[in-house]
Amino acid sequence: MIRALVLALVAAAATPEGPVRIATQPFALLPADVRHPEALAVDATRNELYVATFDARTPETARRNALLRYAADGRLLARRSFGATPLTGIAVAGGDVWVLNFGASALQRIAADFDADTPVRDVVKFSTLDPPAPTARRIDNPDGSQDVVEYGSKGFPAPNGLVLDGDGNAYVSDSFQGAILRIDDALRCDPCTARVVSRDALLGTAGALPFGANGMAFDASGKELYVNNAGDGRLLRVDLADGRATVVADGLYGADGLVRHGDLFWVAANQIDTVAGVDATGRVRALAGRFDGIGADGAPRGLLFPASVAVLGRRMIVANLALPLTAAAGDEWEERVTRWNLVQFELP
Repeated sequence: MIRALVLALVAAAATPEGPVRIATQPFALLPADVRHPEALAVDATRNELYVATFDARTPETARRNALLRYAADGRLLARRSFGATPLTGIAVAGGDVWVLNFGASALQRIAADFDADTPVRDVVKFSTLDPPAPTARRIDNPDGSQDVVEYGSKGFPAPNGLVLDGDGNAYVSDSFQGAILRIDDALRCDPCTARVVSRDALLGTAGALPFGANGMAFDASGKELYVNNAGDGRLLRVDLADGRATVVADGLYGADGLVRHGDLFWVAANQIDTVAGVDATGRVRALAGRFDGIGADGAPRGLLFPASVAVLGRRMIVANLALPLTAAAGDEWEERVTRWNLVQFELP
């Protein structure tokens, strides 16, 4: 008995410290005519999941954008067509689903128990900021030299990430103009207006993936906003008092959707087919999923371009956007996908 106990202690001591590895399982297939699930949100009171799509194909007549409503067991309950306009961030509050309509440059809302004919209402329209591009970013190099990144912009609004605070104010990230916007009292305002709370240079990107500020989540206090920068592969922390951004974590290429659960910020890193659980110091504590090929049903096995995450009970639901990015043919697994899906994993 003593020998067995000693051996167990030695084995435990020899176990390397590192991130928890988590496998994914299927959750649901999207309807056959719907593709590119981009954003997720959960209504905890109804125990239902909402999915918004980013179908930006040409010609526009081929697009089938939709807002979908799923039961916790993966059954499709309802769908509402949004036609040619791609959707990005969504959130649930006040009995409504709040939808960033990327194609219409608008924040909209629809009743949470929607069906195919439920009306969609505009909350606010987004416009060109002044200046349209974020301020230049200075980079201090190891050799003592400096680089300066000058951003360009044609002023096209790119509302992408959406989160609401405990007081009903809405925060929206603009991925092209490098900004965080706030809509005061979004649940009740009429008319509503969006104002800038941060134009920090870290919110812009000159990366190969042309989306800067993206998914967002509050810390436990609600005073600091954590923001993904997809093109830079970074998790940022934005002080809402002065709008200043600092880098929390690097190496999360394609940092897209973001949600906080407990002490971890879960980042959907779409270009490395991984969901990473990162603590407030920037250390990766958990890694979920990987790409395991295309299944017989035409859907990704595991993760392929994961764009969004949402907590449903004790599970994390992940949207496989599976969106080809390059103009070349045959160089991306996303081109082989013929059916789009959602996957899940148990939270540690």
